[in-house]
Amino acid sequence: MLNVPDQRTKGVFSLSSASVLIHTCNMKAPPCSSKTVLVTGCSSGIGLATARLLRDRGWQVAPTARKPADLDMLRAEGFDPVVLDVTDSTSIANAANAVLARFGGQLGAIVNNAGFGLTSAIEDAPRAMLRDIFEVNVFGLQELTNRFVPIFRKQGYGRIVNVSSVVGELSLPFAGVYSASKFAVEALSDALRRELFDSGVAVSIIQPGPIETKFSENLAHRTERYGLNPDSPFTEFYREAIETRKTGTANRTAGAFSKPPEAVAEKIFQCLESPRPPIRARVTAVAYFGAFVRRALPAALVDAVMISQLKKRMNQ
Repeated sequence: MLNVPDQRTKGVFSLSSASVLIHTCNMKAPPCSSKTVLVTGCSSGIGLATARLLRDRGWQVAPTARKPADLDMLRAEGFDPVVLDVTDSTSIANAANAVLARFGGQLGAIVNNAGFGLTSAIEDAPRAMLRDIFEVNVFGLQELTNRFVPIFRKQGYGRIVNVSSVVGELSLPFAGVYSASKFAVEALSDALRRELFDSGVAVSIIQPGPIETKFSENLAHRTERYGLNPDSPFTEFYREAIETRKTGTANRTAGAFSKPPEAVAEKIFQCLESPRPPIRARVTAVAYFGAFVRRALPAALVDAVMISQLKKRMNQ
């Protein structure tokens, strides 16, 4: 247990307490005896890069996708993909059963990567938008994971890796809907990790910053499906933001701060193979900076900086 500071110690922890704090940055977990892994959202980007890297490192990978064209692409790469629509409970059950049948009733790890983003001010977000993003980013993720937790418990080992985001801790203007879903992923992951404390199962969170994928382009197209509120004070901002994402200008702006999806795949690999897998693994300087801002700076100061930047963008 940590030594609780009192007036005599003047708030200074003992050396043993400091050691405990250092080690809480990581978990201790047994290795995966079965190097088998289910990776969701493998049509492109982080999911596809992860499936490739893990296969190259000796893991048996069951990648998932929803669309027939993406399944065909995975087959062309030599994978045996699993059909999965995380918004459909029947599809989740069928996918879980297929994976367990393939790997003899066992599974070493699951990487929950499937998800999408949206751009909207909170005041303009319709209920359907909130429902849709939570169905994919949160509800489907957890329903699928819960299919395997009893298997992991019975085995005495297992790794769960949930792909969150830098905005899973720091909510940004116009990303609040997406942030809300990732905040939920973070909360579920933290609770599950603590509930599995004596099971041999590790739960890690990946927090990417800007990654060189189709995320921005897909975000723009998905946002357009809900229509833009013609009476919103942010109408012109929406139009510009969607256009820059479609044309790739947003990705070019990220420039030196972005990394390829393989960088995320490397962190996921570490979460699967390290004897002390990280609780949170961050990718890109932006992700580390976001975590620092969230923890070290007063909320009022963060608000002031964000509002200042927002005013500049609105007045362009």
